[in-house]
Formats: sequence, C-alpha cells, structure tokens
Amino acid sequence: MKRTVWLLITAFALGMASTAWSQTPPPLAEVAKKEADRRKAIKAPAKVFTNEDVAKSKGVMTSAVAPAVPAAPAGATEQAAAAAPPPDPAKDEAYWRGRITDAQERLRRARMFADALQTRINVLTADFTRWDDPAQRDVIGQQRREALAELDAVNRDIEALTKEIADIEEEARRAGVPPGWLR
Repeated sequence: MKRTVWLLITAFALGMASTAWSQTPPPLAEVAKKEADRRKAIKAPAKVFTNEDVAKSKGVMTSAVAPAVPAAPAGATEQAAAAAPPPDPAKDEAYWRGRITDAQERLRRARMFADALQTRINVLTADFTRWDDPAQRDVIGQQRREALAELDAVNRDIEALTKEIADIEEEARRAGVPPGWLR
C-alpha cells in the first residue's frame, strides 16, 4: 500500500515537473530576434520626448493629435483673438503652490485650534461635574458654552477651508496645471 502511494506521488510530481518544463519562457535570443523584426516593420520612428522638450513647453500640455477645426470666415479669427483675454502669465508653479499651501496651512491651524477647544471643553465638563458650589458651576458652565460656540464656528471654518482646497484643486485641474504643483 505504501509503495502504491509513493508511486502515485512520484508520478504526479514527474507530471508536474514536465508541465512546468514545457512552459519555460523562450530563449533571450529568440525574444531579441522578434523585437528586431518588430522594429524593422515600423515605418516612421515615434517621437521621443526629452527633458529639453519638457523645458521648452514650460508646463503647457498639448495633445498629440490636433482637433479638426472648421475654417472661419476672414476677419473672424482676428475678432476672436481681440475678444479673448490673453492667458495670465502670473499663474505659474509658484502661484499654484503658494495658493494651495496657504489654504492647507490655514486648514491645519483651524484643525489644531479645534482640537485645543475640544480639550478645553472636556476639562470644563469635568470641572463642572466636580464642583458643588452653584456659583462656581455657573461660571464654568458659561465658559463651556462659549467654548462650544467657538468650536462650532471653527468647525464651520474647517468645512469652508476644505471646500476651498477642493475648489483650488478643481480650478487647477481645469486650467491644465500639473498635479505636482499642488503637492
């Protein structure tokens, strides 16, 4: 019985090994020959972009295929050019980085202030329950209500700042600003 089990295991292992052996990748020389044939079949070389090309574009993104534009009547292009405002050259990388960094810093400070207010509210709540003197409890209760009102205002500011950051990101996306400028 043991011998039969061992024979079955050995036969299974040899079958798996032969299957794995037949699925080995082709030799490197064969792959290189296929790639050389593929390259010879290409009629026109592809455009290779270099760092110089990127520097020349100054961050302006264009598509590889120009869209079909119907011919405009004579004089219409001059009127359109005069009516269209020129692009704002001041909206460069420094502009976008400064704008998003300022909004993110204000959001960070508002969140920190909200955390501090929450800590103060927690302390005032603990103090309120600890004191038996009604006069002292009234003072602590008033301070706690003021802190809660302030926390509510700060939470509204946080929501507004979060929306402002989302709006800046959307505006930058629509303007074609590279995402790296907003990091």
